[in-house]
Amino acid sequence: MRLKLVPSETSWDFFRHARLTFGASVAAVILSVVLFFVVGLNFGIDFRGGTTIRTESSTAVDVGTYRQALSGLGLGDVSITEVFDPTFGADRHVTQIRIQAQDEQEAVTPEIIRQIEAALTAIDPAITFPSVESVGPKISGELIQTAVLSVLLAIGAVLVYIWLRFEWQFAVGAVAALLHDVALTVGIFSLLQIKFDLAIIAALLTIVGYSLNDTVVIFDRLRENLRKYKKMDLREVMNLSVNETLSRTVMTSGTTLIALIALLVLGGDVIRGFVFAMTWGVIVGTYSSVFVAKNIVLFLGVKRDWSKTSDGGGTQFANIDA
Repeated sequence: MRLKLVPSETSWDFFRHARLTFGASVAAVILSVVLFFVVGLNFGIDFRGGTTIRTESSTAVDVGTYRQALSGLGLGDVSITEVFDPTFGADRHVTQIRIQAQDEQEAVTPEIIRQIEAALTAIDPAITFPSVESVGPKISGELIQTAVLSVLLAIGAVLVYIWLRFEWQFAVGAVAALLHDVALTVGIFSLLQIKFDLAIIAALLTIVGYSLNDTVVIFDRLRENLRKYKKMDLREVMNLSVNETLSRTVMTSGTTLIALIALLVLGGDVIRGFVFAMTWGVIVGTYSSVFVAKNIVLFLGVKRDWSKTSDGGGTQFANIDA
């Protein structure tokens, strides 16, 4: 007996409310762009500049105690993470404390650093401070440029890959879906003012890959069915393709979300922003694969006189259930 999240054979009309779903996507993208320019992002230390203090101690690290000791200093955005390394001895406990630059200064002042060291020494006399490093505005600006460039290059590589593997209409649909996912993720971070740092850029790149995977599976089945049903209306072939891959889509997204929600609840503050971005990205990525990419392809149209038979590449696992 197998668990089935969706029936073996479905015939849902995913174009029934195409104007509503596609219009909602366009409106959401526009709203996200407006939020980005009007509200802005809550940039973390990586993009705003600040100071990183490395600590070492022979006693076990309690991040909560460290955070409480620094809470009364009015430091603003403070990130405390414990560093793990196989080379560390049992009596070597290392943390990284990242503090946002204050009052548009390039780094935390020496006076504030001394206050931090005094506060931590009070709760752990064995603590030492082997290094203090600052990230200035120039480096932060370069990080922003590099982050934006990395996302654009990833999307550009997707455009070329889909164009070579399928047709240019498919490439435009896939890239539109990826831009939709990235824009909505940036928009939700702007709306909720969740800290935006380099970890979120990593999440965006992961979302691009995840969403592309879903889209390619549907496109593979669509290409196969276009060769199989040459006289069937394009809209009907698309609906058939999405229905045939629906079980795989639901199982993949569902199991991924289970793991992400567990991390979101139990993972702690250090990875919460990254996990939230991934959770949101899986949801909008699955939505865009079904309701955005295929609508673009339907609007552009594809040629129907392919004579080459399909080998079913990339779709042999489309109907797998748990």
